[in-house]
Amino acid sequence: MSNVTLKNIADKAKVSVSTVSRILNNDSTLNVSEQTRSTVLEIAETLSYKGPKTRKNQTEYTIALIHWYTRSEELEDNYYLAIRLGIENACHEKNIKMTKIFYDDLNTLITPADGAIAVGKFDQKEIDLFNKYYKNIVFVDSSPNEQLYDSVVIDFESAYLEAIHYLESLGFSDIGYIGGREYTHTQKQLIGERREIFFRNYFKDQTKIHVGKFSIDSGYQLMKEAIATNDLAEAYLIASDAMAIGALRALYEAGIKVPDDVSILGFNDIPQSAYTIPPLSTIKVYKEHMGEKAVDLLLEAIDGRDIKQKVLISTKLIVRESTKKVI
Repeated sequence: MSNVTLKNIADKAKVSVSTVSRILNNDSTLNVSEQTRSTVLEIAETLSYKGPKTRKNQTEYTIALIHWYTRSEELEDNYYLAIRLGIENACHEKNIKMTKIFYDDLNTLITPADGAIAVGKFDQKEIDLFNKYYKNIVFVDSSPNEQLYDSVVIDFESAYLEAIHYLESLGFSDIGYIGGREYTHTQKQLIGERREIFFRNYFKDQTKIHVGKFSIDSGYQLMKEAIATNDLAEAYLIASDAMAIGALRALYEAGIKVPDDVSILGFNDIPQSAYTIPPLSTIKVYKEHMGEKAVDLLLEAIDGRDIKQKVLISTKLIVRESTKKVI
């Protein structure tokens, strides 16, 4: 039987496609009987099933990588660049043909493929366009509809709670936030406002919440505004390392010492973070892994899995020298 899919195995074993996928991927958290596990494995062997990771002729698949950034925008943002590289590396390892479509080429280069990975934030008009060309779509860094699409996103709530609890463990009670807003291209729809709302609900002092763009310059300008109030917080959680780098510059120019006068905690752990003065404490995001996981999800969907999955990627606190305990 050629081109055996997960659904073929699921139908014979009388279990869900998701269960088959988890058994074949040795998911230790799956609670099924040994008889069910054995039955699925025997059927897979009998049908000579070759999963996405083991097929020799992966070139039968073509994946479209759709980026919500233009080429020039991506060069300024390590976050999305790293996600794209993770996707490209996974496709290379699996011998999958990949077509890259940056936002400035969206209306001219979009072509049919076995599936698509959409990186970034898209509004409904753009998603409707994707649906005309692709049966299987995985979204990375957004989850527009968990019933219709697979997605890979950061576990932001857990990450921010860990960041806040870390700063509180250092003895800080007066914590500020510097963050950004994002908008889709065509409808200028506000994206990611949940993060801002989270902090506005968490912090009582709204005057120490400053919001602009996710850029070095915006971080610089927002910190200058905070300094001008003459009422700096004891510590700041900053929503991206790029913004934190700009904030460090503003503090340096004002003669405010980090971490002696104010502690700074970034987010993303871009390579430059280890080389700022002082080196930046931050929350590490596994960006390449997000891209790799998106490829795995797309191959499973192409292979017959019809139950949609939203994968939350955990983060890790990286302590360097821009934060210190209150004496």
